[in-house]
Amino acid sequence: MKDIYLYNSISNNKEKFIPIKEGKVSIYVCGPTVYNEPHIGNLRPPIVFDVLYRFLMYLGYEVTYVSNYTDVDDKIINRAKELNVEPLKLSSFYIEEFKKMREKMNILSPTYTPKVSEHISDIISYIEKLIEKGYAYVSEGDVYFSVDKIDDYLLLSKMKKEDLIAGARIEVNEKKKSPLDFALWKKTDEDFNWTSPWSKGRPGWHTECVVFIDKIFEDQNGLIDIHGGGFDLKFPHHDNEVAQAFAMHSHHLANYWMHNGFITFGNDEKMSKSLGNVITISDALKQCEPNVLRTFILSSSYRAPISYNEINLTNAKNNFEKIDNTYHALSLRLLFLDDDLNYQKSEDIDSFIDALKDDLNTSNAYKALFDLTKEINTYLHRGIDELNILKTYFEKFKTMLDILGYKMNTPIVSNEDKLLYNNYITAKKNKDFAKSDALRTILIKKGLY
Repeated sequence: MKDIYLYNSISNNKEKFIPIKEGKVSIYVCGPTVYNEPHIGNLRPPIVFDVLYRFLMYLGYEVTYVSNYTDVDDKIINRAKELNVEPLKLSSFYIEEFKKMREKMNILSPTYTPKVSEHISDIISYIEKLIEKGYAYVSEGDVYFSVDKIDDYLLLSKMKKEDLIAGARIEVNEKKKSPLDFALWKKTDEDFNWTSPWSKGRPGWHTECVVFIDKIFEDQNGLIDIHGGGFDLKFPHHDNEVAQAFAMHSHHLANYWMHNGFITFGNDEKMSKSLGNVITISDALKQCEPNVLRTFILSSSYRAPISYNEINLTNAKNNFEKIDNTYHALSLRLLFLDDDLNYQKSEDIDSFIDALKDDLNTSNAYKALFDLTKEINTYLHRGIDELNILKTYFEKFKTMLDILGYKMNTPIVSNEDKLLYNNYITAKKNKDFAKSDALRTILIKKGLY
C-alpha cells in the first residue's frame, strides 16, 4: 500500500505523511471572517479540506478537524457601523449563513468550530505568557509581538524582512519597536471591547488560531499534524502564527502546512470582497447546483489557481452529468432487483486512493472515477442483471463519490415500476420486440431507463 504524501509549504516539497499519534490526525483550517455574505473564493478551503477529512477517515484515521470563525475583527466592526447593528449580532448572522452554505454544499461539520468572542480570556492568558517569556511587549495599552526574537520569521512565505520594510508592506506605527512587529492586543475606545491587564481592547487577528490549537490540542503541546488555509494567508497570518507557536513551545505549530490556490475571476485576478469582484455562493448556486460547484473546485489541483468562467463551469456541468447519469442508471438497476442500496465501503478502488495519497490529487482521482463510470455503463448496456456484480460496482462508485463529498439523489422506485421493468425484461428475453419497445418507452417517460 502506498504512503500518503503531502506538499508542505515549509519545505516546498512533497513529504511522506507521518502523524504525531499513530492512527490519529489533527487538522486546523483557518475559517472565515464573518462580516458579509460568503463568496465562492471562501468555498475552496472548506471543500478541499472536506475531501481530505473524508479521505483520512476512509483510511481509518481518527481525525480531529478544527476550523474557526473570526467574529472579532475591524472589518466586522466597520460593517456593523454601516448597518447600524451590534458587531456580534452581525457576525452571528453570517455564521449561520456560512453553516447553511456548508449544509447545501454537503460539507461535513468540523469537530470543533471555535469563535474568538467565546475565547477572549484564553487569548489574554496566551498573550500574558508571551510577555512573560519576553517575546511580546506593552506599548500604550497595545501589545505587540517582537519578531526580531524569532530567527526564522517568515518561514512560510519565504519573504525577507528588509524587502517588506522597503516595499512598505508594513504600516508605520510609532508604538512598535520594529515596523514588522504585529499586534496581539489593540487598545480601543469602541464599545466593542474587553477588559485586559493592559487596556480595554480586543485581540489582534493573528493570535486566535494558535490559542485554539493550544487549547484543543493541549495533549500535543499545541503541535498539530496539518494546518491549512488559502495561499493568501501565508503572510502575514500564518507566518505570525508560526512565530507565536515557536515563542511559546519552540515548534512551528504544524508538521505539514497545506495552502490552496485562489479562485480567480475575469482576467485571472484574485476574487475578494475588497476588490469588489466577488461572486457570492448564493449567486453561484443560481447558475449551477452544489455538486457542479464541487466538481468545478475539485477538478484541478488544490494548489493551482482556478478561474471562475463559463468554460470551466460548463466542463464541470458536463462531468457531473456523466457521474449523475451513471449513478441514476446503476441505482435503478439495483432497485429493480429489490436491493435497498445499502452498501459497504469498497476497499477495491486502488487507483482512486493512490491518486488522493499523492498530495490529494483530485484530478487523477476523477480519472479513476470516470474509468469506473465507463466500465459500469458498458456492463449496464449488456442488459445482464447479476446482482453481486451490480452491488460491487455500486460499492466502488458510491465510496468514491462519498470521499469526494457528493450528495446524490437516489431514484424512487415503486412496486408498480418494478413490475413494469420485469415485464420489459421478460418481453425482451422472449423477443417480443413490439411489447418490449412499448414498455421501454413508458420506462423512459417515467425517468426509469
